[in-house]
Amino acid sequence: MTEISGIKIPDSKLAREAAELVRQYENELLFNHSVRVYVFGAMKGIRQKVKFDSELLYVAALFHDLGLVDHYHTETKRFEVDGADAAREFLRARGIAEAKSDLVWEAIALHTTPGIPQYLRPEIALTNAGVLVDVVGVGYDDYTPEQRQQVIAAFPRGDFKNEFLKIQTCSALKKPQTTFGTVNFDYIEDRDPTFRKPNACVRIRNTSWQS
Repeated sequence: MTEISGIKIPDSKLAREAAELVRQYENELLFNHSVRVYVFGAMKGIRQKVKFDSELLYVAALFHDLGLVDHYHTETKRFEVDGADAAREFLRARGIAEAKSDLVWEAIALHTTPGIPQYLRPEIALTNAGVLVDVVGVGYDDYTPEQRQQVIAAFPRGDFKNEFLKIQTCSALKKPQTTFGTVNFDYIEDRDPTFRKPNACVRIRNTSWQS
């Protein structure tokens, strides 16, 4: 079993099968990011003395960006929901209890939603925390230089910033309607500053209601 700075990578049959499935569809950059999300999230959970299910957190981290790959892409759902659906289907097919499958679904579906995940169950909060530190550096200084170095040594970032932006932008441009109200709109706006999202005030004024 691999251990990184005191964090063990789950090695159960379920965990191995989850990793094998995700590896089939994600490139190395996304896969490494997904495992780093788990490790950073688990580190935070241990640091805060939070009780969490390591296996479920690992599965959530592994699947959290699977909706960005073509195989799991849908035309009408947010990429987070595509990944969440894939994870829940994976868990249900292996007889995992509905409550646990739903917990993983929520962790993935909410991982880019600001201001909410940190108040929910540990697996949801820690998935979000792992994503935040690895992608945008929120909480970076809460980890020691040694911890960060060990994680990166085990699961290298490569050209993460540039490549991750390309992947996210490609997904957002395929289905821009799914990005409104989420941070995913930023990827489109960065690529095309003239693009405008629907304005909530205009939508309210233009409803069929008389007042």
